[in-house]
Order: sequence, then C-alpha cells, then structure tokens
Amino acid sequence: MNEWWRGAVIYQVYPRSFCDSNDDGIGDLAGVRSKLDYLAALGVEGVWLSPFFRSPMRDFGYDVSDYRDVDPAFGSLEDFDVLLKTAHGKGLKLIIDQVYSHTSDQHPWFKESRRARNGPKSDWYVWADGKPDGAPPNNWISLFGGQAWSWDTRRRQYYLHNFLAEQPDLNFHNPEVQAEILDVAKFWLDRGVDGFRLDVANFYFCDPQLRDNPPKNSSGGFARPYQHQRHLYDRSQPENLAFIETLRSLVDRYQERMTVAEIGSDSYVARSIEYTEPGRLHTAYNFLLLEGGPLTAALIKGAIESWTSASAWPSWSFSNHDVVRVRTRWGGPEAGDAFAQVLLGVLMCLRGTIFLYQGEELGLPQAEVPFDRLRDPEGIRFWPDSLGRDGCRTPLPWKAGAANGGFSSVEPWLPPDQRHGEFAADKQERNPCSTLNLTRAFIRFRREHHVLRLGEIEFFDAPEPILAFRRSDGATRLVCIFNLGAEPAEYGLPVKGRALDYGLPGKLEGDRAVLPPWGGLVIQELPRGGGR
Repeated sequence: MNEWWRGAVIYQVYPRSFCDSNDDGIGDLAGVRSKLDYLAALGVEGVWLSPFFRSPMRDFGYDVSDYRDVDPAFGSLEDFDVLLKTAHGKGLKLIIDQVYSHTSDQHPWFKESRRARNGPKSDWYVWADGKPDGAPPNNWISLFGGQAWSWDTRRRQYYLHNFLAEQPDLNFHNPEVQAEILDVAKFWLDRGVDGFRLDVANFYFCDPQLRDNPPKNSSGGFARPYQHQRHLYDRSQPENLAFIETLRSLVDRYQERMTVAEIGSDSYVARSIEYTEPGRLHTAYNFLLLEGGPLTAALIKGAIESWTSASAWPSWSFSNHDVVRVRTRWGGPEAGDAFAQVLLGVLMCLRGTIFLYQGEELGLPQAEVPFDRLRDPEGIRFWPDSLGRDGCRTPLPWKAGAANGGFSSVEPWLPPDQRHGEFAADKQERNPCSTLNLTRAFIRFRREHHVLRLGEIEFFDAPEPILAFRRSDGATRLVCIFNLGAEPAEYGLPVKGRALDYGLPGKLEGDRAVLPPWGGLVIQELPRGGGR
C-alpha cells in the first residue's frame, strides 16, 4: 500500500485568493492549474483545495448549495477535471474540502426540508420545537456568536446551525442523510480525487435529546459566548465515530486515497487521536499550534509530545485560512524574514504530515484589511475585538510592482496589502536566500531524509528559547536544534555529530551549536566512538 500522505508536505490552496485567470478579481480553478509548476517546484507532494462548490458565499464556500458542482466563480466541472488531470501529470496529489456538517440554506435539501414537517426531506436537518415560552430548544451557542438556533416561520420550528444562520446543520441521525453524504464522497472519488479534508469532522452528530451544555468552571474572561460552555452535546458524539468508520470503509475501496480531519475541541490532541485510530481517518490536524501561543520551545515540544498514540498518525500546521498568519501571530507586526524562515525550518523537521498554507512559503505577514473592506462574517461580527479571517485570505502577490501584486488587473475581492509586494514570488525567485527558496530547500531536505518523514521524535532538555530534538529510524539519527529567540544562543550537544546543510544560519563548534537569532542546525548523529 502506498501511504503517500504519511509524512508528506501538503500545500493548502484557498482558490479565491490564489490566482485569477480571467481577471474578474476572484481566483479560480484555471488559475490554480496555471500555478501547478510553481507548486511542483516547491516540492510538495499534494495540494489541498479549499471549497470550490456552488455556494451563495455567505461563508465563502463553506456554505454549500450543490456538493456535486463547481461554483461559476471558480469555473466548471470540466475545469476541475482538467486541473486534476494536470496535477496528476505533474506528480501532485489533489485532496478537496468536504463540508458535511452543514449546507447552505439555499441548498435544495433545506428548501425542501423547511416546507413542511411531513415532507420527503423534513427530517434531513436538525429541527426542534421551542420551549413553552417560545425560547430556543436549549442553550447551545453558535461559534459565530448568538444562539445556535434560528426560527423558521414556515415550519414554525427552530433549526440548528453551529455556524451562520445560513448554514443549517444536517441531521446525521437520519440514515438517508448519511447515505446521501456517502454518495457525494463517492462522486468525487470516482472523479479521481486523492482524498478529502473533512471540515469540522467531529460536528456531524448532535445529542438526540438536545440536552443543555454545562458551563465551563472558569472565571476567565472569554472573548466569545461559545467559549463559556463545555460542548458535551453539540459535537463529538459517539455516533460520529461510527459514521467516520463507514466513510473510511468507502475511501478504502479506492487505491491510494486519504482523509484528514479538521478537529475543533477543548481537548485538541486527544480528540484528534480518537478520530485517527485504526479503521477511522488517516490523519487529523487540530488548532493547538494554530491558536496556541506565545511561541516558545515548550509550546512546540508540548504539542508534539502530547500525541501519545503509536497507531494514530498526526498532522501539523502553523497557518491556515482560519487564523492569523503565523509570522504575525507568533512574531508580531515587526517580525522579520529570519523569524518566518526558522518557523518553516522547524515545521519541516516535525514528525507527522505537514500542511503549508498558501503564502507561508513567501513568509507573508498578516494583511491589514480596513473595517469597511471586511468580507468575513465572523470578523464583522466580532470587530474590533477580532479582525476575523480576511487578513490571512488576501490575494497572493505574484509579481513585484504589478497592480494588485499580479493577482489581477481589476480590484480583487479582498484588498491586497501593499506591504505584500515586497514578498512577491517573482522577486523571491531571483534571490537564492529568499524565504521561498529556503522553503524549497527545507522540503527537498525532508524528502531526501526519510527519517524526517517517518522517524520517531525525541526531545532533549534544553533551556528556552532552544528547541532540540532527535529524529531516528534505527539506522539514521538527525538532531535538529533551533533558536526561537531574538538573541544569539549556544547549546551543548548531548551527542557527537556533523552539521548538514539545512539552510538556516548556525554552526557547529566542537560539541556546541552556535546559533544566531532565529538560527538552526540539523546534525547527523555519529555512532558512539565514531570520528568526525
């Protein structure tokens, strides 16, 4: 069995902001296809394509109105087929987002469901009567703020939505819903996709009794109402795992396919392990390193060591389309290129499957989007406490000095940050020491050293801000040492070895690693008693 995904580096494409082929200000599938050589040269093994399905775009594709068609803003099914074939021809796998927890309220299923309580799809969504005083059925809260229930005047009932009111939750307790969703998965598997990224994969089922969530026993000043509850009943239900196993059985009927879950939970790693034990999903990533901070060696060490399962396979990422870009989130607005580069160096040495978000290879900082240009409903709702997700979703800069960074000649759907022009891909191509070229070197190094893909990981005791660990597979041992601080640092090696060319600044002097700010070394460990 070719488990290509195990230890691979997979690049996330957010299509609206990746590349605009028809100059309408919105990225599209043809634009993605035009940049496949760029992705192949980066060295990634696969591409994760965020939603491109038909949608009213209230949540920019995560509110699907037709699971089996492409939204015209992105192209057509034929465009997708050509993209997939071209990607395969360049040795790239293609996995696609699947949003099963909820649909758009414009989906024909929901339109049919809300017509009457006794229609053919009346039980396809989570409907419930209000309390005697007219209040919602329980105390569940939406992640985007407010009650997780909206009143429908046609059915005269409430429907559940864990996200926007325009994103009603499907009722997975209904076997017909499960069968239809499995058929959607089969549609794309038959088309040839290499796997799925499963959006909020632990949200498919809710408690059939609709019991209230208990409060968190904490006096902390939580920023959002959702954080005040222990989410015992609106997610991560036991029935969810049974459906996950059924989905895995379907995927396993196809060769070399994979599934990666997005897990949202108060117990990130434990829940991720639960969802990736044998017979369930292939791997999962969580928000421990996407939301955690500030950056310390202990943060990275604690996250990796918390994955205690020997049978479940982890995935790690520092950035994605839902969080502030890591350069800014961990480094602040003044973080320089060296900071962005050491983070990439660390990421490419970790045990697990690695997800790289578009623009991360360029070292992009978080974009500044003025309030009147925000498009993200979450950001608008929680402004100014949170600027939302728009700042990590602005168009990629392809050409220095060009209008809109070469993304399009017309005004894009989100305003490009003028600072991003300095990070343009064509400019970095010409600089051998650029973040782009270093990222290529890091990925190439990972692919050339099999131990970084599949080997075990063991952390050394080291004072902050030094992060030091060994990757080993029996025959080979590499020691990875990084300075996560703004001052020079030294670290006395607990082993004998020779420095390899990893691309980060740092040197080996005798048995000491001498590291400038944001420096790093990868050392080939020598057998005890061996010479240099």
